[in-house]
Amino acid sequence: MKNEPSFREVANEMRQFLDNCDLAGYNSNRFDIPLLVEEFLRVELPLDVSTRKFIDVQKIFHLMEKRTLSAAYKFYCDKILENAHSAEADASATFEILEAQLDRYSNLKADVNSLADFTKEDDFVDFARRIVMQGGQETFNFGKYKGRAVREVLKLEPQYYDWMMKADFPLNTKQKLTEIYHKMMLKK
Repeated sequence: MKNEPSFREVANEMRQFLDNCDLAGYNSNRFDIPLLVEEFLRVELPLDVSTRKFIDVQKIFHLMEKRTLSAAYKFYCDKILENAHSAEADASATFEILEAQLDRYSNLKADVNSLADFTKEDDFVDFARRIVMQGGQETFNFGKYKGRAVREVLKLEPQYYDWMMKADFPLNTKQKLTEIYHKMMLKK
């Protein structure tokens, strides 16, 4: 906020407040705590959390409430999934769950386009999500070039392509990288 002190101005007081405190939150182990530590590092006032205990309520939720097809079938259809992991039983249960979801959630529309849009994740190029679309161009989503356009990186450091092709990346990632590389070479 405009008239509030900057983090740098309150960091020392905040660090003293947090001294010897354990930390808890929802998704805090993956978001809040790393962000907090990073902000303290930015103002050159490290927050040592090595002896702290972390409690992530989201993690408890995910561990306690199973996220399996059998659990979804029980939740949405109030049925026990017999022969779980057989293709026919799983496909049938999945269809019944979808029907129950459409009945339960009035904001879901029963058409492929609406459901695909609703469940769409990041605009990824490869299934491992090592390359994603950002601003209309393929962008690295990992490592030292995270957030940089693939074509830009390959122009500046062509050996990065070779490294990725020799490294232990999924074949789909290598396939998509090769497609981008070939398109780039054709434009030369």
